[in-house]
Amino acid sequence: MKKFKAFFDIEKEEKWLNEQLQEGYRCTNISRLGIYTFEKTDKRYVMRLDCQDYLPKKKFEEYKGLYEDFGWTYIKGYWLGGIRYWQKEDDGQNEIFSDRQSKGNYYKRLMGYSFWLCMLMFFIAVPYTDYSELYHTGLWSMQGDLFWKALLFETPFVLLKLSPVLLSIIFGISFYKAYRKYSSLQAS
Repeated sequence: MKKFKAFFDIEKEEKWLNEQLQEGYRCTNISRLGIYTFEKTDKRYVMRLDCQDYLPKKKFEEYKGLYEDFGWTYIKGYWLGGIRYWQKEDDGQNEIFSDRQSKGNYYKRLMGYSFWLCMLMFFIAVPYTDYSELYHTGLWSMQGDLFWKALLFETPFVLLKLSPVLLSIIFGISFYKAYRKYSSLQAS
């Protein structure tokens, strides 16, 4: 079974993947385009996501080996860093972060990941978007049905022009959420 889903929040993605596991579908692959491949299973699994910076090959092998020693199976991740997908059979010890410090480090990495994506989108958005002419200039002089048809036709293109700005806002919110969770771990 394949499902398409787009996520900008790592915790919501993890929750959704675990809901699929509860329904009896184990994740076998995740494409860059947000296509999740599942297979039916009668075993109970749990899935966890980790955010990691770039790891050289030797460090990456150590990282994988540590998780695999505890029964986790590596599903997917990108060599430059980012989100890593881990899955294992449910045995009651289903957390990948065993203490407050490792959880804090996770949120710190997530903050960095969100921050750089936010900045990338921001720097793409600022110089290349002329916000004064999002819609065609002749649109506002049209009347009646012609105006509404033209508005509906042009709106997807306007949203496409605004997508770097919208993504920058989304990643900014993700940064803020990770920052709040990191701060609450540090305070208590």
